[in-house]
Amino acid sequence: MDVLYGIHPVEEALRAGVRQIDHLSVAREREARRDARLEQILELAKRAGVRVTAESRDQLSKHCKTEMHQGIVAFLRERKFLALEDLLQREPGPLGTHFFLALDGVEDPHNLGALLRSADGSGVDGVVVTERRSAPFSAVVAKTSAGASEHARVAKVTNLTRALEQMKKQNIWVVGLDERGTPDYTDFDFNQNICLVMGAEGSGLHDLVKKTCDHLLRIPMLGSVSSLNVSVAGAVVMYEALRQRRGKGAVPKPVASKPEKPRKGLGS
Repeated sequence: MDVLYGIHPVEEALRAGVRQIDHLSVAREREARRDARLEQILELAKRAGVRVTAESRDQLSKHCKTEMHQGIVAFLRERKFLALEDLLQREPGPLGTHFFLALDGVEDPHNLGALLRSADGSGVDGVVVTERRSAPFSAVVAKTSAGASEHARVAKVTNLTRALEQMKKQNIWVVGLDERGTPDYTDFDFNQNICLVMGAEGSGLHDLVKKTCDHLLRIPMLGSVSSLNVSVAGAVVMYEALRQRRGKGAVPKPVASKPEKPRKGLGS
């Protein structure tokens, strides 16, 4: 059984209604300044028919393996992931085009949580992760995402390259992020069906995934380091895509270009 802790993750899990919550545990010695927020969550639990128990703060810390639970813990049934087809069959949202995020080996739960939070805020339609070389959807992910992980539509695939090829057959442009890519991300037209692919921390996109991409974009760097953290880079590009899609075509579409030889730049 999965464990979520903290005000925002538990509240969003209740509001999303995506996963079945077995029960909530709250601290007997709840701090007065947090009572109002906790009472609101308890009211949501009551409406949803979720059982609530009271335990000591020390016991909650044992459940979570941390003291940063804010006096509330949710015990959830195992998450059921979507199939890729579930994402592809969904109609585009109000912005008119599909925008997906695919993660090629993001193994740090804090980066995964931050990416899911940005994806939720920027209107991403769905997220694709791999069964291997991917951070599990843990309480740390939920906490870092401020509960956005409970709202995210996530498909888990065995082979990311094969999944990207399937998306391309559905007229979705596959766009990777690479420090040696071209053009700059601000010069690319995101007003079309897009899947943005983010690489692993440090090593970036795997070579086969990189070759599968229709475009490799870069974020220009003017300082001493060559790339941003993967979650920061992802947020930068996702919000540029949102800006363009809301403005409807402010940037000309570049001509597709393929690298002449394999390049080993970082994807984050």
